Amino acid sequence: MPISETSQFSPFRYKAFAMIWSTALVSNVGTQFQQVGAGWMMTSLTNSHDMVALVQAAATLPLMLFALLAGALADNIDRRSIMLTAQGFMLCAACLLSVLAWADLLTPWSLLGLTFLLGCGQAMHNPSWQASVGDLVPRKEIPQAVLLNSIGFNMTRSFGPALGGLIVAAAGVASAFALNALSFLVMLGGLLSWHPEPRKSTLPREDIGRALMDGISYVGMSPHLLRVLLRGFIFGVAGISLLALMPVMARDVLDVGALSYGLMLGFFGIGAILGGVVNARFLSAMDTETRIRIGFIGFALSLLWLAASRNLWLSAPALALAGGCWVLNMSLFNVVVQMSAPRWVVGRAISLFQTAVFGGMALGSWIWGALSDSVGIQWSLAFSGVAMIGGGLIGLLRPMPDPAREDLDPLDRFREPELQLGLEARSGPIAIKVEYIIRHEDIDEFLSLMSQRRRIRLRDGAHRWALLRDLEQPNIWTESYRVATWTEYLRHNMRRTKADADGIDRIRLLHQGEAPPRARRMIERPTVPRHDPLPLRPGPEVPH
Repeated sequence: MPISETSQFSPFRYKAFAMIWSTALVSNVGTQFQQVGAGWMMTSLTNSHDMVALVQAAATLPLMLFALLAGALADNIDRRSIMLTAQGFMLCAACLLSVLAWADLLTPWSLLGLTFLLGCGQAMHNPSWQASVGDLVPRKEIPQAVLLNSIGFNMTRSFGPALGGLIVAAAGVASAFALNALSFLVMLGGLLSWHPEPRKSTLPREDIGRALMDGISYVGMSPHLLRVLLRGFIFGVAGISLLALMPVMARDVLDVGALSYGLMLGFFGIGAILGGVVNARFLSAMDTETRIRIGFIGFALSLLWLAASRNLWLSAPALALAGGCWVLNMSLFNVVVQMSAPRWVVGRAISLFQTAVFGGMALGSWIWGALSDSVGIQWSLAFSGVAMIGGGLIGLLRPMPDPAREDLDPLDRFREPELQLGLEARSGPIAIKVEYIIRHEDIDEFLSLMSQRRRIRLRDGAHRWALLRDLEQPNIWTESYRVATWTEYLRHNMRRTKADADGIDRIRLLHQGEAPPRARRMIERPTVPRHDPLPLRPGPEVPH
């Protein structure tokens, strides 16, 4: 069924989205110039297929290494500031790359090193930009906004590589690198003119270490997200073979120059645009797994086609098919991630998805490059096509979920209890015990609900969860868990979403006590101090 009833282009009604989208389009054109220039420069510096493929690995490896940190920062620090910093860093790296190219001082390893630095900047930028989509448009518009981002990026792939190849052929690689640097200035201007409303929170900013662990816990306890990460990783490993080997395929198999190499990337980009249109207009009635499987199988067919082709124009349809399948799957992966994570953790969810995908790309670039040196380019493409077919068949056992339609807005039922002890924000560890009275005939349903409750508790930052049953009064059950500090306890409860309300309400209906389930909140003392460090707060005396 359709992801949303809104128009495919409705996000452009929001001026901030339209402006950032437009400046990102210019920046992406510069990125295409950079990729064409770097790939072609490496072919002139070395004859090793492995080194040429490592250009893609150097660009994508940072997106695996630093994406989670970038996601944690995106969820806790002003995203616009992060993007400005990342764009400025990439501007400096691009300027240095163009200067070294003009001075004829680049070596294979310095080219890889600067490509890696540009990838680092992109790794810091991407989670903040993608998480900002939910700040630029309403939630119902997110699928369309994500698809427009994919179409915009791939629009640049349709003409950027060909134009980049023309620039490389006419003015040299250094000119392509310099134009990439100028494109970062355009993006910086767009970000400087955007003034988003600051995010409000009654709690202090999360510690980065804790934020990283909470992000991993959330994704680890979210079955939908884990399936996206698995399929994204496989797609990245198998699919990157085409982009990683395209420079040497152009040079050694098709026997063409830099301009034709740019045209090859252009065919891929044209297919990507068509894939976005087909996805929105013709495939939206299908479930997510069917569309993902079409993307896997279609990309596999294009790889097998290219493995048998020795002519540029006969290869063009296969490149277009690969581009369409690429944008189909990558946009769907991104939509499922964004729609399956609440706003407090969306940056980290996106970053873990990117870690899986780009980690797969970095691994795949190395695998297919090394295999190409051993058995040849065409056999390497054929083997990657077989791997892509395997990725599609995995869906028979672990199908992809449809984009979550659950309401992930905060539930907002929790109210901070009045405490008799003068806790500080970092006081802890805090132990929580919730007591339920359950009839014998309701035990099976209760245990099923508590299994879901355990996943939600751990997903939202709790640890050491346990369910206890009283040996003398078997109808009494106690849920027990820990959080690190009092602030983390408050944060844990504020993360509860409206989608969780049904399970909470059903558990309370099973509870047989006259009062609601009793919650006890206690601070742990691993040793026994001589004096109590926490003073009593003024208030009514607590009965014994």
